[in-house]
Amino acid sequence: MARVSTPPLGIIAGTGFYDLEALTDPTEETVETPYGQARFTRGQWHGIPVVFLTRHGAGHSVPPHLVNYRANMRALADAGVRDVVAVNVTGSIDPDLEPGDLLCLDDFLDFTKGRPVTFHDGSGPEGVVHVDVMEAYHPAIRREILDAASSIGQAIRDGGVYACFEGPRFETPAEIRLARLAGGDVAGMTGVPEVTLAVEAGLRYAAISLVVNPAAGVGSGEPITMDEINAVLASSSAKVLAILDDLVHTRATFAD
Repeated sequence: MARVSTPPLGIIAGTGFYDLEALTDPTEETVETPYGQARFTRGQWHGIPVVFLTRHGAGHSVPPHLVNYRANMRALADAGVRDVVAVNVTGSIDPDLEPGDLLCLDDFLDFTKGRPVTFHDGSGPEGVVHVDVMEAYHPAIRREILDAASSIGQAIRDGGVYACFEGPRFETPAEIRLARLAGGDVAGMTGVPEVTLAVEAGLRYAAISLVVNPAAGVGSGEPITMDEINAVLASSSAKVLAILDDLVHTRATFAD
């Protein structure tokens, strides 16, 4: 039975992660926020409450540039979530990373250009707000991810820079070279502004990156295909779920 005193853990995932079979007593909720609707699933995992949100909706129906990041993060905060673990499916900018590798992210680059990126547009009573994002990926939640991976013997890189592009197209080789020069390790389309909105909403947020393909121009230079990505997801998603399972189990143990 869920511990009513325990705030729910937020879990956000995208491509390839459309439900959490580990959740018991799942219930779907659609909530209204000042930024539009958000939909998530409430349930229990190892006896603690969890709120699971899939960015792209049922059947991957929402492209990355149209995800309502503000509604999603506002809805999680309003649902009582305080800590969030996110999963990002990415392409490798660092040529040493291979499909199936995992990273616990610690920084980001923002190459998006058309997204609402903040709750603070200057019109509210708080006026103009400048949020510090030196540690946007919260150290305590990162530590939980790394400890969970260590506990089950799963390799994961401690640290990584996520380069976020607008999508939904894949990046050009020149864009990937630019991101690599700037220090990017992996490329994706959904990590920003999700991470910065989490900071603005007062959420402790961290993310696991699952590499599913070499980014454009990296490695053999072959075109990126969804078949390739789906094949890696099929063989590697269990590693991410195992880390999440241990993390939740540890939280449940300490909640007793």
